[in-house]
Amino acid sequence: MNYNKKTVLDIDCKGKKILLRCDFNVPQDKATGEITSDKRIVAALPTIQYLLEQGAAIIACSHLGKPKGQVVPALSLAPVAVRLGELLGMDVAFATDTVGADAKAKAAALQGGQIMLLENTRFEAGETKNDEALSKELASMAEIYVSDAFGSVHRAHASTTGVAAYLPAVSGFLVGKELNFLGGALDAPKRPFVAVLGGAKVSDKIGVINNLLEKADTIIIGGGMAYTFAKAQGGTIGTSLLEADKQDYALEMIAKAKAKGVNFLLPTDTLATENFAPDSAPHTVSTMAIPDDMMGLDIGPVTAEAFAAAVKSAGTVVWNGPMGVFEFDAYAGGTRTMAKALADSDAVTIIGGGDSAAAVEQLGYADKMTHISTGGGASLEFLEGIELPGVACLQDK
Repeated sequence: MNYNKKTVLDIDCKGKKILLRCDFNVPQDKATGEITSDKRIVAALPTIQYLLEQGAAIIACSHLGKPKGQVVPALSLAPVAVRLGELLGMDVAFATDTVGADAKAKAAALQGGQIMLLENTRFEAGETKNDEALSKELASMAEIYVSDAFGSVHRAHASTTGVAAYLPAVSGFLVGKELNFLGGALDAPKRPFVAVLGGAKVSDKIGVINNLLEKADTIIIGGGMAYTFAKAQGGTIGTSLLEADKQDYALEMIAKAKAKGVNFLLPTDTLATENFAPDSAPHTVSTMAIPDDMMGLDIGPVTAEAFAAAVKSAGTVVWNGPMGVFEFDAYAGGTRTMAKALADSDAVTIIGGGDSAAAVEQLGYADKMTHISTGGGASLEFLEGIELPGVACLQDK
């Protein structure tokens, strides 16, 4: 897949009407509807401010939640329009529909240097079906399409992919940065290239491990999925997470790594406990000999140091998935050690969104990372080498 896509810097936006796909899928208080984190809105500001400075008229759009083609008042983007206006220090017009009379009238009246926000794209049944008619309606309001919602580019929806059939399509700064870092890591990484993979399930990372075995010098496996590898090699793992049907795959990956000369690191010691609870006492045990009444919840101290040492000499590190149940302080040590190792390293450090992004932010290392991806699912598919429809539809440089 070609990651070298045109951005807003490669086109003339002056005085043009721009359909800008943002990721305003913000967390909200269930009782009050109040936005509890505006990080995703803030992330869109550089592209918005640049386009406004160019004298463009911006028709912003986004989804929020999963209304499944129904109008769900609790999932209206109206509060986002208010918050966006506060952050920009200007009025943001809000359309009470997505492609209806109000949206069309407000888009037609929009002048250069002004911005409006359409109602939730997923209130339209055709959005998630990448409906041609809806794509045309959205595109009819603008002259250029700008994609800046990396968290949605792995979905072939009307507002992420369909509109690009009817408008010149380029990326905003946010998507451009993601393609630059993630694409660079996969295409031409500074070596040694180390991939750190964690999380609960092997099945979530099958494609990623397979793809990275072709590209990485070292692959580090932590998190719940490590116990399937331990069991496959004849270990006893107590009540730890296990995907029994993935044991053959685990052995296959170990063999493939050996054949390709890839350093494949698995945990040797584990923090195990009797109960899945934040106050349960951790016991350091061999990963290959976890007692029958215990479950592994984190990599052990010896493993954490070995993994950190592997990162120290890296040129590029991609990290996707925590090393343990970092939400429980007693089992956050492995993830904390890895985060610190990345923060202290001279490598290009790329955090692949989702739980790993939450972990480095929670542990206070976010500002020490080269790049933190804004899309969990999208970054995972990117690392798998899957073509992302919302990227493929953008114009090549």
